[in-house]
Amino acid sequence: MTTLEEHRCFDGMQGFYEHASREVGLPMRFGVYVPPQAAKGPRPVLYCLAGLTCNEQTFAIKAGAQQHAARHGLVLVTPDTSPRNTGVGEADADWDFGTAAGFYLDATREPYAGRWRMESWLMRELSPLLQAQFPVRGDRAGILGHSMGGHGALTLALRHPGRFSSVSALAPICAPTEVAWGRKAFLGYLGEDADAWARHDAVRLIEGGARAPALLVDQGLEDQFLASQLRPERLEAACAASGQPLELRRHAGYDHGYFFIASFIADHIEHHARTLCA
Repeated sequence: MTTLEEHRCFDGMQGFYEHASREVGLPMRFGVYVPPQAAKGPRPVLYCLAGLTCNEQTFAIKAGAQQHAARHGLVLVTPDTSPRNTGVGEADADWDFGTAAGFYLDATREPYAGRWRMESWLMRELSPLLQAQFPVRGDRAGILGHSMGGHGALTLALRHPGRFSSVSALAPICAPTEVAWGRKAFLGYLGEDADAWARHDAVRLIEGGARAPALLVDQGLEDQFLASQLRPERLEAACAASGQPLELRRHAGYDHGYFFIASFIADHIEHHARTLCA
């Protein structure tokens, strides 16, 4: 693991790091915020997954989460959103697919199958690396995300029961099999197998019996992608029909960006801290 940069922040340390990933076969980057309480021992960890076009620094720099993590004693982890410098030329053709658009899954379709292994990197490789290198409690983990990262937070929690004790999302892609962003990603990464698509769709997973800890979801009503790409009403209906606990909060006047995230990130950190720091 290589330290790229570190900065004192709210009496803790915000760092950015790189390691040689076995799962991806390339260097992968991630950020870690270590709160001041970690000086006395390992602390619970909260994974923060960013959206399309973002990298490991975006959430760390824009969300304003460190001050709240420092108050509760949470380690924050911000993974990159895809492999980089893969040699796959078509990966850089569009902003919503390929580079910076990994969708937190393992691709099975070439030429992406060898490198786009975001789920395995997060769940099988990054987690033990963090426990080995940072003061992180492996038995106390939560996950949150925004947009594509909200899709990732929901689906990873549903696909890996017991791994995350708390889950939340801001403006997540709730039903990716039904919208353009998800269809484009799933066709490109997974091919035409509809069953494979459903295994990475939060609504389909819940309808199929998957469960997660109580979900907190915030959605801005002036979000330019609300009707076309996000579909929170589909998540709401699936949770109501299945008994999956969900608190879906709709906010007048807020759009899709980081000003929206910064406005409600304190509530999300508090949501996770109630479980992780109890």
